This record gives sequence, structure tokens and C-alpha cells, in this order.
Amino acid sequence: MRAQRVLGTWVFGLLFVGLAAAGCTTAPSGASNTSKSLRPTKVTYNYTVKDRDCLKRAMYFESEHSDHDGYMAVGSVVMNRLTSGAYPPTICGIVAQEKQFAPGVMTREVKAQAEPELELAATSLLRGERHPGVKDAMFFHTQGLKYPYKNMHYVAVAGGNAFYEKRDQDGTLETPAPLPAYEVAMNYVPMQSVQAAQFPLLLPTEQQVPVPVVAPVPPTLPLPDAVAVATPVTPPIPAQVPIPLPLPLAPSDSTFDVAQTTGEASPAAMPIPQPRPELIETTGSISPIKAASAPAKGAPAPTR
Repeated sequence: MRAQRVLGTWVFGLLFVGLAAAGCTTAPSGASNTSKSLRPTKVTYNYTVKDRDCLKRAMYFESEHSDHDGYMAVGSVVMNRLTSGAYPPTICGIVAQEKQFAPGVMTREVKAQAEPELELAATSLLRGERHPGVKDAMFFHTQGLKYPYKNMHYVAVAGGNAFYEKRDQDGTLETPAPLPAYEVAMNYVPMQSVQAAQFPLLLPTEQQVPVPVVAPVPPTLPLPDAVAVATPVTPPIPAQVPIPLPLPLAPSDSTFDVAQTTGEASPAAMPIPQPRPELIETTGSISPIKAASAPAKGAPAPTR
């Protein structure tokens, strides 16, 4: 009896240890999955050399060639518009919008001495930095101007400009809010993007690619309903003309005239040679050898 109790206690202890070990191994797995799901996913935006140039142009001409702080403020507005979804999906598309940025922003000359400062600001913005005072602002105007609109919520002043957000009476943004900088990833594409080709006159490429011109297609002439096809004519085969056979010659002493019966001239009658009396043998027949070899009467005998 005591042995049974000890055995039961031992089995119960094994089951308890197994359940505890299973709980320890599964708990961290669930915690890790939860932590992974809470990590924000970055939204990637592509940019090219042209987009980088457009960003520098907006900072240069809108901040009145001021300083790094002014450049970063204007650049932050451009990046806010890019990630809000309410504006064109490329930097060049945003800067080139009509009546949004300074006149001639895409065509005027940028002074060479401003390039180092512009490069530094552009690199910082594309790596995720923003002006801390601009926040969600996507609008600005020249500092010192006053407007009677009640939805202009000012947040910062930098580089000679006043930056503001458009909010309603409840304080809600009237435009889609931009993405936070930590949720944005800028991806450099070493080739001209499709959207950058919207401004071929303002942004000429380094090497113009010839566009093939499609030759006009000549109009197709309607075909006639029926085309007369010349059928070769087979000449008629002449009927076989019977070849006339010569009529048998009549005896020389006959008075029958072929010309009188057929109307055609008959050939001259050939005389039939008659045997000479001296060659006729006593039997009354003619020897063909003698007839052929016998000399004529009165002719000299052949010599041997």
C-alpha cells in the first residue's frame, strides 16, 4: 500500500514538471510574435538624381538663399507633401506644381557657392531628418505677411518664411497627415524615373535619347468586288485531214483519164517494159538473171 502511494506521488511529480516546462517554452514565443507585430513598417519612396535636384531648387529659391535652418524647413514641407498622399508621388512632381512654389523654381540658375550647403540639407532630409519646428506643416508664406483666414495654424518661422498647418475649428488637419519620418524610407534609383519625364523642357536629360518616329501608314485602297482574270484561250485543234492515196495506174493502152473524173492532173503514166522476143525461152517464161544481165541487141560483149 505504501509503495503504491510513493509510485503515485512520483508519477504526479513527473506530470507537473512536464507541464511547467511546456509553459516556459511557449511563453517567450508568444511574446516575441507580439513584439514583432508592433514594429512599424516603413513606406518606401523612390527618388532619382532629378528628384534630388528639385529638392535643392525648392530649398534654395524659397528660403531666399538663407542658411541650413531655412533649407531644412522648406525641405521638410516638401517631404511632408510627398508622404501625405494628397500631392504628386515624386519630389519633382511636387516642386513643379503650378502656383505652389517660387516662379522659375525649375529653370532659374542656382549659384555654385550654395551647392555645398544644399547638398548637406538634401542628404539629411533624404536620410529621414526633419526640421523640428515644422511638424505636420505643408504650407508657408513670406514672414511678416498677415492673412485673415482662421484655419492657418502657425508652427515655425525659418529662412524668412512662416510655416503653418491648415486645421479646422476642432484642431483636426484639413489635409491628410504626413507620415512620421521614422516610417519613411527613401530609396535611390540610379536612373530617371517615369514621373520625372513629365518635365522634359525644364529638366533636360544628360543624354537625350532619340524617340523613333513611326512612319505614317498609307491608306488602304478598297479592292474591287470582282477582278476579271484573263483565261488562256486554247487554239482549236484542226481536224485530221485525210491524206489522199494515189490511184492505181491504168494500163498504157487504156483510154481512162483520171483528170476527167477527179478534176486534177494525173501523174504521167510510166511505160511498162515489155520482154524482148529473143530473151524468151522455149518455156515461155523470162529468166530474171538473163533479163538483168543480157546485153542489148547490137551492143559489144562484156570483157572478162
